[in-house]
Amino acid sequence: NIVHTQGWVHCHSSASDASGVVKAVMDELFPYFTGEKSLPAKMRVAYACCLNMCGAVHCSDIAILGVHTSVPMISHDDLPKMCEIPTLVASCPTGAIRPATVDGKPSVEIEDAQCMFCGNCYT
Repeated sequence: NIVHTQGWVHCHSSASDASGVVKAVMDELFPYFTGEKSLPAKMRVAYACCLNMCGAVHCSDIAILGVHTSVPMISHDDLPKMCEIPTLVASCPTGAIRPATVDGKPSVEIEDAQCMFCGNCYT
């Protein structure tokens, strides 16, 4: 069987949308799931859109995992309009986001080496 997460529809930190990827994978594996081609045992395929693992990729035979791969960009002008800085700093599990002052205004800075690309900061 194949299991997947909801992707952009419901997940606040998804790195990709599940629907398109799962459709492409299922199209390729369809003969194995219908019995046209055989496998030596039952197989579980899982797709998760982010690192939160709600797709159970850690206990599947084949796992596909969407991962953010770049540090978020900071728009210092828009930041105060979009979020509270203390909440933003607290959302980072690795402490990569720190308060900073830019052009005399409160903002944040990101320590690139500490960022694990989880997506919590912009969800």
